Amino acid sequence: MIRIKRTYDSPGRGDGRRILVERLWPRGMKKEALAADAWMKEVAPSTELRKWFDHRVERWEEFRRRYREELNANPAGWGPILDAGARGTVTLLYSAHDVLHNGAVVLRDYLLDRQAGLLHRGMRDAHRLTSRTTGRRPIEKNRR
Repeated sequence: MIRIKRTYDSPGRGDGRRILVERLWPRGMKKEALAADAWMKEVAPSTELRKWFDHRVERWEEFRRRYREELNANPAGWGPILDAGARGTVTLLYSAHDVLHNGAVVLRDYLLDRQAGLLHRGMRDAHRLTSRTTGRRPIEKNRR
């Protein structure tokens, strides 16, 4: 499970592995208060993209598109988070005031899409393996 949470909210029992996903350390936040297990700057939006977005809601869709492109080019950055999410709860920590329009929202959604793709691919591969070993053909949807 992959969740998001503001850095300024208190840590909770259900947070699991807490990962800060910001390029900059949260203003006024002490390391102990954050209680992060890791700080993964390399998975955050690039400095150029962050500055361009500037938390302007009218740029949100373009920010999402550009950040997803950055993530596509950086599987080494987000891969460990996806692996940790497969083993238990991961909470991505962000410091933006806007809880709907920030990089952690995009990253969480991106990772959930990847999880769903892996699950779907795994089920498809298991089905193929089963059909090979049983001699049965895969079931196809009725076409009309």
